[in-house]
Order: sequence, then structure tokens, then C-alpha cells
Amino acid sequence: MPADADPINLTHHFLIAMPGMEDEAFAKSVVYLCEHSSRGALGLVINKPSDIDLRKLFDKVELPLGRDDLARTPVFQGGPVQTERGFVLHEAVFASQDEKTEPVYASTMTIPGGLEMTTSKDVLEALATGAGPRKVLISLGYSAWGEGQLESELLENSWLTVGADLSVIFDTPVEQRYAKALSLLGLEAWMLSPDAGHA
Repeated sequence: MPADADPINLTHHFLIAMPGMEDEAFAKSVVYLCEHSSRGALGLVINKPSDIDLRKLFDKVELPLGRDDLARTPVFQGGPVQTERGFVLHEAVFASQDEKTEPVYASTMTIPGGLEMTTSKDVLEALATGAGPRKVLISLGYSAWGEGQLESELLENSWLTVGADLSVIFDTPVEQRYAKALSLLGLEAWMLSPDAGHA
């Protein structure tokens, strides 16, 4: 990328793995980017469920799950970094709906586009009481790229990018999320060649 080129900002975008992606953690994955700047990028894989659901996760952290609607929701493998730590992607929650002020939870990153990502236990405690954000995606681990690393992978045709659609994250069955994310670009998986084009 030329030095004078405007830096790209893919915050609140999906990264969709190209078929040639050999890294097992990211093959056929859709990553929601929570943050992207000149320093690097951070995101959560939204279509790789782990073998535990939220009920089991709440048992593990010794909290009741006060939301029956979430009991069978899978916990996701958000990425290969800090896989023992929980990350909660959720719709923005404010102390007062009239004043959209500071986030309600202790360790929350506000993402332009209407979502927040919280790493503190208070969001789980809210869900335990039957409250908390209506729509949530909980992952163990996250995905990260250092300075310039994601840009290099994009130049190598490792990823397609498209603006995020919240219905893919919260309303689409897990096994359909890859196809649904591709459809945002007007593509289907069979149209993609696993070989990157190098002229």
C-alpha cells in the first residue's frame, strides 16, 4: 500500500475467509471486526460454535442463567487469542434510553454501528438475573492482527470484506452465516476459486 494511501478502517465489517485459507482457526470463517486502526485489528469469529452452550458456560462460572431463550445458544470460538477468556458481543445498552451515555458494563468497547463488546463479568451477572442485552453472542477467545498484518492478508486475497449486517450475527442459523455474509456481496461459495489470482 503506498505510504500516502488513506488507511482503511474495517471496524463494524465482516471478514469472510476465502476458500484458500489454510489456517484452521479461520477456514470458512466470518469474523466481525470490533476495532481496526493503524495499530491493528480485533474481531470475533461468529460462525464457529464450541462444544458448550450458554447453560454450561453459566454453570462453569457458577451463575444461574435467567434467560431461557439463551440456554441452548452455543458459545463461539472467537479466535485463537486468550481462549480461556469470555467476550460478549451485544447490542448497545444504556443506563437511560433517553440519554445514550456511557456503557452500563465495566469493561465495554463501544463499536460504531450500534454494538458493544464487553469482557467484564457484570454483563453475565445481568443475564443471570434475566436482564441484560436482548441480543448477545458470547465467545471464548478473540482474533487479532498486528500493525499492517490484516492489510497484508487482504492484499494476498485471504479475505473478502463487507459492511456488517447485525441479522447475520444474531438472527441467522450458525451453519448459514458464511453463505449469508457472502450473499451481502452478491456472491455464493461456488463462485470463489480457492486459488488466489497472481498475474
